[in-house]
Amino acid sequence: MNPYVLALENPDLLKQEFSRIGVDWRGSSIMAPKGFTRIVKIQHLPSFLANILKQEMLSIGGDVALSRNSITGKVKFTDCLILGNSAQISSFIEKLKKQPFGLSLLGRSIKDAVANFERKISVLDISGRKVRFGCRTFIMGIVNVTADSFSGDGILGLSADRSFEVAQDMARAGADILDVGGESSRPGSKKISAKEEISRVLPLLKRMKGRLRVPVSIDTTKSEVAHAALDLGVSIVNDISALRFDKNMAKLIARYKACVVLMHMKGTPGTMQNSPRYENVTEEILLFLSQAIKNAIDSGIAEDKIVIDPGIGFGKDLGHNLEILRRLKELKCLGRPILVGLSRKNFIGKILNVGIAQRAWGTAAATTFVIGQGADIVRVHDVREIRQAALMADALSRGGNN
Repeated sequence: MNPYVLALENPDLLKQEFSRIGVDWRGSSIMAPKGFTRIVKIQHLPSFLANILKQEMLSIGGDVALSRNSITGKVKFTDCLILGNSAQISSFIEKLKKQPFGLSLLGRSIKDAVANFERKISVLDISGRKVRFGCRTFIMGIVNVTADSFSGDGILGLSADRSFEVAQDMARAGADILDVGGESSRPGSKKISAKEEISRVLPLLKRMKGRLRVPVSIDTTKSEVAHAALDLGVSIVNDISALRFDKNMAKLIARYKACVVLMHMKGTPGTMQNSPRYENVTEEILLFLSQAIKNAIDSGIAEDKIVIDPGIGFGKDLGHNLEILRRLKELKCLGRPILVGLSRKNFIGKILNVGIAQRAWGTAAATTFVIGQGADIVRVHDVREIRQAALMADALSRGGNN
């Protein structure tokens, strides 16, 4: 006898252990959900409802953590944490179907959140092509047609042909998507006009049209720029404002049936790093993105056209960025592919005490970590190097190298 604790990350690995010891397949299916604890948070729930939830979970061997004052009736509302394994959560949801006071609807919301969290595959419709995320990480190569990019890689001033060679080299190096931007969004950057932005990106986009096999994204918050790009076959709009800065953007994207990246940002690029504060940074981002998804869908953008981005470095300090990356998997509850942009960013420089040009290794390390935390797309400068890191991370965390 030699007992030890198994470090298993998902039910599939548990089923492999069942198979090794000869567990019947029916028993395997029943027991696998019992092997993984889930913690579901609900905010600002009426205290009397929270107490009903607690009793229901206790009756099936789980529990609900809530404010001590909600038990005594001293507070009318409380946040609560539902604690149980996957099997208990499923039973709990069934119990809520029979409850009044809107608890049946709450049960459906819990069911959706847990199902999204546990789902392996999400689908994005890019120009009619159904792209499946979850088997491997996609690489988004950054093409900055700017003179003031924080990373110093701006190609403003190069000819359209030379700029196209830069983009083509990224595609050959393994980029799955190319993200073209004409306005810097680095901390403290100043806005430029839509006319200036269009003049920067259009020559390259015209040169790229029909000559690359990978989808092209336009990084902009302006509908005029997006319109010009979409007319040239661009299939994704990467909007760091999550459609907030331009009231015409959402309807435009819906009309073109384009994809959109919705990013969280506190403030604007010019002000976002002025002492950003959060009570709970991951929770605030999750709620923000949940509302952004709803707004996009209400504007006519199909759900399978939406990608989410927590906005690393956009209104966050070092501690915020690290917490977001550690808890990135929580965003899976929203059910959409997760894009993370951390390439060469300032928090890497602070940790390693190196300049921008020396941050490739730190970027690679952070990339492998976030892939293990559920990132589907990583937005990077050093495509060839980060693709290698992603392939290794995929083999380790997703069980394959495809």
